[in-house]
Amino acid sequence: MSGAPTVSVWRQPMRVWAVAFACVVAFMGIGLVDPILPAIAEQLQASPVETELLFTSYLLVTGLAMLITSFVSSRIGAKATLLIGLGLILVFALLCALSGSVDAVIGFRAGWGLGNALFISTALATIVGAASGGSGAAIVLYEAALGLGIAIGPLLGGLLGSVSWRGPFFGVALLMAIAFIGVSVLLRGGDEKRVPTRLGDPIRALGRPALALLAVAALFYNIGFFVLLAFSPFPLGFDALGIGLTFFGWGLALAISSVWVAPVLTRRMSRTTTLLAVLPLLALDLVAAGLFVQTPAALVAFIVAGGFVLGIVNTVLTESVMEATDLPRSVASSAYSAVRFLGGAAAPPIAALLWHLYGPTVPYLFAAASVVIAVIVIAFGRSRLVVADTREADAADQGAAVLVGDAA
Repeated sequence: MSGAPTVSVWRQPMRVWAVAFACVVAFMGIGLVDPILPAIAEQLQASPVETELLFTSYLLVTGLAMLITSFVSSRIGAKATLLIGLGLILVFALLCALSGSVDAVIGFRAGWGLGNALFISTALATIVGAASGGSGAAIVLYEAALGLGIAIGPLLGGLLGSVSWRGPFFGVALLMAIAFIGVSVLLRGGDEKRVPTRLGDPIRALGRPALALLAVAALFYNIGFFVLLAFSPFPLGFDALGIGLTFFGWGLALAISSVWVAPVLTRRMSRTTTLLAVLPLLALDLVAAGLFVQTPAALVAFIVAGGFVLGIVNTVLTESVMEATDLPRSVASSAYSAVRFLGGAAAPPIAALLWHLYGPTVPYLFAAASVVIAVIVIAFGRSRLVVADTREADAADQGAAVLVGDAA
């Protein structure tokens, strides 16, 4: 046994806390809009399909921007990339709050997505580089920030949204301003090592069969994810606070399972086996949500249960990406995220359209069918994914899995 003193994960330099706080705020953006979707549709005279485009523009730009974030950060440095990302989120959140039409909010959410991509692609590496106690302590701290953000986002959105649909956007702008000042003052940027990457590296990475298979599976899985997250506020029929509390439970379940349950499962069975066991549970949960969509209490239960399953799949699927090739993590995650976010971008408006045409059950059945396709892709491509099962993830891989998996 070594006699070296143990450094507490909670005793960190102020620059680490500044980035961790920014992480909390950035991840709040995942569920922040959820509680105010019905209010935006009503007060801005927008259809559900138009309202769901708030997710589409955000996710589409986030995914496409992921293709260039490693190129940008490897040249201008982590601090500059973080500050540009935070600044863009601040500006576009404020513009969303000041908007007078749903089209304007959709456009400004796209700018928010660009800032989000720049920030989340750099945050974990920054915390690991600045934290005391090694990468393991840094990742615990990052996971705590991530869990807080995912759970608090819908709750804050519900609380502020019960006053006005503009409230959550003003709230994010204020918190991002605080985070921007903290990072700019406390984080040093001159001593970091930069390894430039080529602009086309993520595109070329998709030529790797294992990575391509996982990206396609994630595209269909993300349809299920975002139907549950982005469509469910409409059939729930709750006010903003009720929706916020529902998705606070969803976010809490997702954070717990991604951080604690997923590692337990992957220590007992292979990653592909875990995915093939858990993804069908998500499909069944979505079918049940569709069948009981007219019963609010049951729908709430299936939303929260779905969050628990989503957390496991997010972490295991993205950890598989990290281990399936010998590519740099930043390149692999950029390529993977660009493809999977396409599913997230398409799902909300398609779900709203199916609701309009066929009723509230069909969007959930559509989501369940998409998840089944993800299962089929993994099952038939399993021989190409052997390396994802045989390689052990180190602490940085696990942290990157949580980062990329939950940044949707």
